[in-house]
Amino acid sequence: MKFVTFTTTTNPKPTPGALVNESEVVDLTAFGHASILAFIEAGPQAFEDARANAGKLSRIPLSSVTLVAPIPRPPRIFAIGLNYQRHAAESNMQVQKVPTVFMKLSGSVVGPNHPIVLPRISTQPDYEAEFAFVIGRPGYQIPAARAMDHVFGYTIVNDVSARDIQLATSQWTLGKSFPTFTPLGPAIVSADEVSDPHALRISLTIDGETLQDSNTSDLIFKIPELVEHLSSLTPLEAGDIVSTGTPEGVGLGRKPQRWLKPNEEVVVTIEKLGQLRNRTQAE
Repeated sequence: MKFVTFTTTTNPKPTPGALVNESEVVDLTAFGHASILAFIEAGPQAFEDARANAGKLSRIPLSSVTLVAPIPRPPRIFAIGLNYQRHAAESNMQVQKVPTVFMKLSGSVVGPNHPIVLPRISTQPDYEAEFAFVIGRPGYQIPAARAMDHVFGYTIVNDVSARDIQLATSQWTLGKSFPTFTPLGPAIVSADEVSDPHALRISLTIDGETLQDSNTSDLIFKIPELVEHLSSLTPLEAGDIVSTGTPEGVGLGRKPQRWLKPNEEVVVTIEKLGQLRNRTQAE
């Protein structure tokens, strides 16, 4: 199933939903869930009930709703740096022995078709197409062999980064957490719909020009290793997002370097997950 959060002209409150036939949505509040996060927290039985009964609910044309981020305020966003072999090479960085982890603030999350606002304070805003997974079952000290039992599903992230702010210090969080710097969505695709999350094409275009084109098979630390590592340090919570890193082709690694400019359309496409579209605008 594909889970979304949407608003309508008559109801501006974010509403949890499920996509039907890629062209309609059903309202999951019918099952008593106020949000996608609450739905995930309700556990496997909520998922089974939705899968069995969502088709019985009245449908709303997708064209008549506005999609927002599927989880507008995730509990936490863990992001992994330098996690594609070829991206580490283009960054002239040595492959890490353990994952490089930083946080993105949940206040930076926006949904599809929401503007990415380029802050006045930065002259080096950059794009990063990323494959992300969503924690469903909480856990602490989870072994890699059981990691996939804790994954609810998958989504798309654009890890927008102000490189001049990010690299002015060894701490990356604030340079990656300006308002609108975490486009997320358009949906969370349940884990059962993706047979191999480590064999998905991932790409990014700006105004139709392909700047990133890779495959999640190039990930250095894959989902089981990431779950094991993160949960060895802190208990993972339902709804946590783990963005697994970006492949080669980012603006920082290009010659000449290529920064985001106002009025550009940025599209991240991941096989089986869809497309995340956003336009840039000046602050």
